[in-house]
Formats: sequence, structure tokens, C-alpha cells
Amino acid sequence: MTIHAMTIDVEDYFQVQGFADHVDRAAWDSFPCRVEANTDVLLDQFARAGVTATFFTLGWVAERYPVMIRRIVAAGHELASHGYEHILADTQDAETFRQDVRRTKLILEDIGGVEVLGYRAATFSIGPRNAWAFAILAEEGHRYSSSTYPVNHDRYGDPNGARTPYQPEGAGGIWEFPMTTWRVAGRNMPCSGGGWFRQIPYPLYRLLFAQATRASGQPGIFYLHPWEIDSSQPRIDGIGFGTRVRHYRNLAACGTRLDAALRDFQWGRMDQVFADRLTPATARSAT
Repeated sequence: MTIHAMTIDVEDYFQVQGFADHVDRAAWDSFPCRVEANTDVLLDQFARAGVTATFFTLGWVAERYPVMIRRIVAAGHELASHGYEHILADTQDAETFRQDVRRTKLILEDIGGVEVLGYRAATFSIGPRNAWAFAILAEEGHRYSSSTYPVNHDRYGDPNGARTPYQPEGAGGIWEFPMTTWRVAGRNMPCSGGGWFRQIPYPLYRLLFAQATRASGQPGIFYLHPWEIDSSQPRIDGIGFGTRVRHYRNLAACGTRLDAALRDFQWGRMDQVFADRLTPATARSAT
């Protein structure tokens, strides 16, 4: 049976891109944080299921919850970077992006005591406009990225992007692992988890994820945020109807759905699921 990649984007409810116009970044410290408690719930779920995952973590969160970071590492999960404070990569120039990447990697490695190989841009914000980002990630010591979503979406995505793992040209050998999509009627449909996982009935999601990964011949990549299992999180005022639906719908059911997914598929860390690509050829030939 194929082992798929289980990933968590470690950010709090008030840090999501959908709220960026309603929550002042400078006021983040005034919001009641729930990321630590929610991450603990996920760690317990994974422990019961015998699953290890990759936690793409904001540097901002790691600085404030170092004990949580050490718990993630101690439980056998992979620690990876989600940038410092959830700024879209395609809004940064090259030097600003580099400093953000470098800062976050140093923070995570210092707290976690492990090498950080993986990176995921906020809201999948690497694409044709900023493909230069891959070379910077490689230069700063990252071995892989999972920052592209080949779908047509109002906030992110490149519907013409690659749907299977690839090494961007001239980017120092780094691998990009695109989020999982299901191809139907000439369109790529999102099939990697997140809001899509909460919006449609779980049996349909299970079927689509299985079909998408079988058709591609590649392991799937699933992602979730700690706030997505937290139906009691404070509500943000002033947001539009569409944002409310995207963010709050089926939060109460998400933990149960995740338990079902953990039973229905086999899961592992990104660096282990894709170890055949991330292991240097010299090391493979020596084993």
C-alpha cells in the first residue's frame, strides 16, 4: 500500500490569509493563542494512529511555543519551515524572501535541535512570478519545497503547474512536491485536504484522494491546520460570507474526519515518503 505524506501547517486561527485584511499583524500578540493546545490534540491523534507527519511551522509560533516544537520533534515528526509570519512569498522581493527563509530556519533548528530540510510557502505562494524562490531555498539549505498547488483558485495556485514532483531548472537540485490534485474534465481539482477536506462529505473525499493518487502513480500530500479541529476558536468580525464558510464550516467534524483518514490510508513524514528523491545519489549507491 502506498504511504502518503501527512502534513500540518502550524499557524493560529488569526494568522490565516483569509483574515489578512481584518487582523492587524502587529496585533497578533493580543489575540488568545490556541495553536499549542490544538497541536497537542493532533499529536495525540497521530500517536494513537501510529502516524508520523511533517509540521510546517511558522517561526513566529516557534519563538512563542518552544516546548511545543520540542514535543513535535520528540514524537518523531519532521520539523519544517512555513516562513516566519505567514507573508505571501510572491509579495516579497528576493532579498526579503531570503532573510525570511534564513531567519525561520535558524529559529526552528535552534529550538528543535534538528536540521530543517523542508519549506512550504504561506498559502502556496510560489509560482511562475517568483520561481526564483526555489534557488534561494536551495542556497539557504532546504532540500525540498511543497509550495505549489496546480489549481485555479482565487487566492493561490497555477492551474498549468506541474502535478508531480520535479526539480526546478537552475535551482540547485531542490525538489518541489506539488499538492495533490484530481484531474477531471480537463481541470485540476484540489484534493490535498485543508478546506476542501472539510467542505465535502468524507466518503467522497476518500474516493477522490484514492483515485487521484492512483492515477498519478505518486504518493498524495495531505495538509491541515491546527485551527481546523477547533470549533471553539474566537470568531473574527467583519469577514465576508464566503470567508466565513471557508474557515468555519465543519470545524466540529474535522477531528473525526481526520481519524477516519488516518485509518483509511497509510501516512508518513514528507522526508520519509519522498526519501528516494531526497537522498543524495552518492548515499543511495553506498547502501
